[in-house]
Amino acid sequence: MEELKNKNVDIPEVPGVASEESGGNKLSRNFLQNLWNNTTNFMKGRFDLKDGSAPQSEVIEGVRKGIDFRGTNLWVLMFAVFIASLGLNVNSTAVIIGAMLISPLMGPITGIGLSLGVNDFDMLKSAWRNFLLMVIVSLVVSTAYFIISPISTARSELLARTTPTTYDVLIAFFGGLAGMVAQTRKDKAVTVVSGVAIATALMPPLCTAGFGLATGNFQFFFGAIYLFTINAVFIAVATYLVVLLLRYEKKTALDSAQQKKNTRYMTLIIVLVGVPSILFGAHIVRRTAFEENVDRYVNNVFQFNKTMIVDYTKDFRYEGDASRVEIRLVGEPLSEDVIDNARAQMGDYGLHKTELVVKQAENDARLDISRLQKGYADIIEDKNEQIRELRRRLASLTPADTLSAADISREMIHVVDNLASVSLSKHTAYADGKPQGSYVVAVVKPVDTLRALDVTRIKQWLSARTKNSDVRVVQEK
Repeated sequence: MEELKNKNVDIPEVPGVASEESGGNKLSRNFLQNLWNNTTNFMKGRFDLKDGSAPQSEVIEGVRKGIDFRGTNLWVLMFAVFIASLGLNVNSTAVIIGAMLISPLMGPITGIGLSLGVNDFDMLKSAWRNFLLMVIVSLVVSTAYFIISPISTARSELLARTTPTTYDVLIAFFGGLAGMVAQTRKDKAVTVVSGVAIATALMPPLCTAGFGLATGNFQFFFGAIYLFTINAVFIAVATYLVVLLLRYEKKTALDSAQQKKNTRYMTLIIVLVGVPSILFGAHIVRRTAFEENVDRYVNNVFQFNKTMIVDYTKDFRYEGDASRVEIRLVGEPLSEDVIDNARAQMGDYGLHKTELVVKQAENDARLDISRLQKGYADIIEDKNEQIRELRRRLASLTPADTLSAADISREMIHVVDNLASVSLSKHTAYADGKPQGSYVVAVVKPVDTLRALDVTRIKQWLSARTKNSDVRVVQEK
């Protein structure tokens, strides 16, 4: 056979062999094609945004109503600013959430994204005007509040709005997607819109910026305004993308050159707003990792029987500068060899470019013991609170005192005539779950059932013996 092939002699195909092979390949291809088609159709049906969506005109009209800031909308905005400022001032998360739920800030931002998506430039102008009005009114009201407020301390809720990160970009983007998708439904999902208002947090940054203006702290002002800008831009971008996915009809047709120009502007804005947040986010991630490494290092390396850590500080620094860990100790001083050994282990905990400073009570006369005392005071107060709680629970239970039933029964047989046996128990009466007092129950049995027991004498004697004025006697038949 090989010789015939080498001589270029045509060899007739065996009937049926090639056709069966090609038929098998065709069946496999058809099966895979059908499987792919069925899978894609199933996924399209499940993730179809147009399923249950409202008509485009209804969606646009709904968004348009939320754009205009006048009358009720403007008053609600001012009230929400006051509530959010109060929440930031007293450090109340619940109050801040309430302000975010009632604030109408999402309207103009959603309007900007929608108008860009459908090329409605009249709506875009209106949305921009109302957006600027919204920002100015919020800043004026919040600044006025913080000027007259007696509390000027920056608490944790306020500080959290001064350092934006990449996570804020993601929250705003996905929150904007959820909010716009909810807006396009026939049955508007109120819970989704409320959740988006809380997640994207537009109101607190504006009020924090007002705090920065009122106190002259421009670092707070610019940080908060940047966070608000992140939220606004990426909510608008998310809205724009949802409009593109739903393929809404354009109000004004643009040529390809103008469309590319608009796309370039949007991309530039996204980059200018997003890149700094990425840098901030990377710095926060590195700082968090550094602090976790320091905690592990100190807890594992500085464990000695006669030396105790008072406290330690973690100072993370940017590239080029060595970070610093300062540890304060009391007790038996550590030798330089021990401290050098501790320094040698820093690399094992990811603390390569980190300076270790150890201050001990013996060589640091300025060592502040007040922190140690405060730590002990906190521990003692915590224990005292636990003791008080246990006492409160104990008082609510008030168990009955144990009676010396055996001794009392032996005494009663000699004190009371015709007494064969006695059973004693002490009970506590409760009303509405609270103890109301205790009483003694005596079950007595006479020797001669024809003769009555002196119940009055029994009560008087038991009352004196048990020091309980309430004695109840039950006589067995």
